[in-house]
Amino acid sequence: MKKTLTLASLAFLILGALAAWAMFRAYQPQPQWLQGQIEARQYQISSKAAGRLVALHVRRGDQVEAGQELYRLDSPELEARFRQAQAGASAADAMRQEADSGARQQQIDAAYQDWQRALAAENLTQTTYERIQALFDEGVLARQKRDEAYAQWQAAQHQASAAEALYQMAQEGARSETKQAAQGQADAAQAQLAEVQAVLSDIQIRAPRAGEISQVLLHQGELVPQGFPVMTLTDLSDAWALFQVREDRLSEFAEGSELMLTVPALGETHPFTVAYTAVQGDFATWRATESGQEFDLRTFEVELRPSEPIEGLRAGMTVLYKAEE
Repeated sequence: MKKTLTLASLAFLILGALAAWAMFRAYQPQPQWLQGQIEARQYQISSKAAGRLVALHVRRGDQVEAGQELYRLDSPELEARFRQAQAGASAADAMRQEADSGARQQQIDAAYQDWQRALAAENLTQTTYERIQALFDEGVLARQKRDEAYAQWQAAQHQASAAEALYQMAQEGARSETKQAAQGQADAAQAQLAEVQAVLSDIQIRAPRAGEISQVLLHQGELVPQGFPVMTLTDLSDAWALFQVREDRLSEFAEGSELMLTVPALGETHPFTVAYTAVQGDFATWRATESGQEFDLRTFEVELRPSEPIEGLRAGMTVLYKAEE
């Protein structure tokens, strides 16, 4: 009987100790875990040109290197515009060369001959006038004849002056304003050609940097509108952890500080550095505090960068931070 009472007392003491331990643990402050998510830089791969997707070289999940060809478009309309721009540039350049070179030698020679004929006609009409003037002075011819001869001489002088001016103009070539206008038209045509050529070169799309193809939206044979993203490239080397943190805990996330974060998918804990903090603009991020407090709390977005490369880290993974008690 005595032994039974001793065992009962011992069991009672053990139960009491367990109950006391349970109550002690229940009143201990529990660690708070903040949950975030891994984000990675994404690039929407598109083209300045519209066309038909004739070659698709990658699939979802493929790893690509910077400069690797991803896909190619076919655009007959753009190629026709390019040939048209080429022809326009050639024509404008020919006009510029003509303005710079001036008249051809044959034109200069023809203008010189016209001037010489006009000079000969001027000399002839002058000699005729002088003869008629002498006869008029002797009273042999009427004044009308003398006046007609004088008028013909003056007209021949003006024709000779005009022919000389045409000859000089042919020698000098086009005016400076004409040359500037021709140069401007040639420059405009070359700029238009360069514009079309730049768009045409964008029908062969290459990876802007190394990464992983995370999404393919269009497939071979489909029409691609201008600027429409055909695929998404994710740069896993440029990844970060993103947390939504209430402002009363921001003191734990001072910019430049290093925190230990757990990545459950990897079963590992790694150091991350607080890189950026920004308030969220949505009014729904306001949270009411406990009763009796006079202010509400806002939610901030905190970005943390891995302090060192993490093997196997991927966008979308959960990341945890054990907050201070």
